[in-house]
Amino acid sequence: MTGKTAPPAKKTAPAAAKKKAVPAPKEETALKKETTPKEEAAPKEEEAPDPATEELPASEHPLEQPPVPRDESAPSPMEAGAELTPVLAEGSPAPPGEPAAPAPEPELEKPKEEPPSCPLSLTVEEVTENSFTLTWKAPEQMGRAGLDGYVVEIHKDGSSDWKAVNQEPFLSTRYTIPNLSSGDKIHVRVVAVSASGASVPATLEQPVLIREILQLPKIRMPRHLRETYIRRVGDAVNIMIPFQGKPQPEVSWTKGGQPLDTNRINIRNTARDTIFYIRQAQRGDSGKYELTVQINGAEDKATLDIQVVEPPGPPQNLKLVDVWGFNVALEWTPPADNGNSEIKGYRVQKSDKKSGKWFTVLERCTRTSCTISDLIIGNTYSFRVFSENICGLSDSAAVASGVAYIEKTKTTYQPEKIPQRDMMEPPKFTQPLTDRTTTRGYSTHLFCSVRGFPQPKIIWLKNQMEIREDPKYIALIDQGVCSLEIRKPGPFDGGVYTCKAVNPLGEASVDCRLDVK
Repeated sequence: MTGKTAPPAKKTAPAAAKKKAVPAPKEETALKKETTPKEEAAPKEEEAPDPATEELPASEHPLEQPPVPRDESAPSPMEAGAELTPVLAEGSPAPPGEPAAPAPEPELEKPKEEPPSCPLSLTVEEVTENSFTLTWKAPEQMGRAGLDGYVVEIHKDGSSDWKAVNQEPFLSTRYTIPNLSSGDKIHVRVVAVSASGASVPATLEQPVLIREILQLPKIRMPRHLRETYIRRVGDAVNIMIPFQGKPQPEVSWTKGGQPLDTNRINIRNTARDTIFYIRQAQRGDSGKYELTVQINGAEDKATLDIQVVEPPGPPQNLKLVDVWGFNVALEWTPPADNGNSEIKGYRVQKSDKKSGKWFTVLERCTRTSCTISDLIIGNTYSFRVFSENICGLSDSAAVASGVAYIEKTKTTYQPEKIPQRDMMEPPKFTQPLTDRTTTRGYSTHLFCSVRGFPQPKIIWLKNQMEIREDPKYIALIDQGVCSLEIRKPGPFDGGVYTCKAVNPLGEASVDCRLDVK
């Protein structure tokens, strides 16, 4: 009987365990409300009931414990035990039986790094109807961490709210800001960014006007105006300088950084050129004029150098320094007024008392002194000097106060006594004859040189026989060089030829052998 009743007891035991496990969530909520110090005892209170201990009551009263339907929503004892696992708060003591966590080490404070310096040379490169392009140079100091990039910030004229254009820093030193409205005035600044911070911003002094520029301004300076433009006093100055640029650029003229005097200088500007006009130029109009053609932030500049000149004044302090023989020495000093141009030289003239006419002696004399020669004996001369510059001669000349009289002087010629030298010398050959071999039918020459005084007589011999007037032989002597031409020699013309030189002091001879093949 006992063996038959055992199986029902085993089946009801799980049901009884489930029935007692239902109130487990209430114990869990009670534990969550308890404070942190009581959480250490929570695992002991929430231990799940042992099924082996509950099998006895279940076997004694099998009919009194009806099976309870399983509630799927009720947590199982293992799930309840998982939810009741206590969570230790930070700083609370570790539960018994677990090692204590090591204390965190204090972090050392790193020295603060300096941010990069300000970007350099921020300029506007190009402006269009809805954008503009900036360029700049990298800062001098990047910092230890290095440069992460740049951030471009803008705000419209009238507002002070800076807004970053780029979301992420970039390393390029050129940036185009798009999607702008035509007519807006935009203030711009650029900041260099690194891990240590941001630099002082580089800001444009003037706002950028968003305006369409179809063609950048460019001055087309004529070639003859690239050098100094020279005009005489009283002449008109009428200069036209073309330029380009769209829309029509703004044209301005200055002299030494100051506006022009409109009472003397007239400026007329068109869409393609500017005209500079002075009715009557004066020396005060000389100088360098600056022309500026500008479209928004883009501009082009050119310099016009004008020099207004006039003839110089006459030289000063002209005086007659000395007169000797047929010569006169003059001296003077430069003029007080050079006519606003460099003195290129002086013109010296003379006039004799008999004719009264002036004749130019020296032109473009660059010194302030000169000597005049070849004057005629017995005449009286006056002298004058003009100064000269790029404009021409001075209107008047400086005239010497004194006159120069060329006196007649008695001179006797005394020839220089030269000691006589004995030039007598017997003949001597300085270059002998040399043996030669020639071809039959081809003319040949024999050469030698001799010296002696008086000039020696030259005699040619063939095989010790004197060669007389024979058309086959031509003998010449020039400056001591003796030559004998043998015309179309044959086999019988070979032999020993001798050149003999004879004068009253002696004689000399040289010989050679000629072979004809």
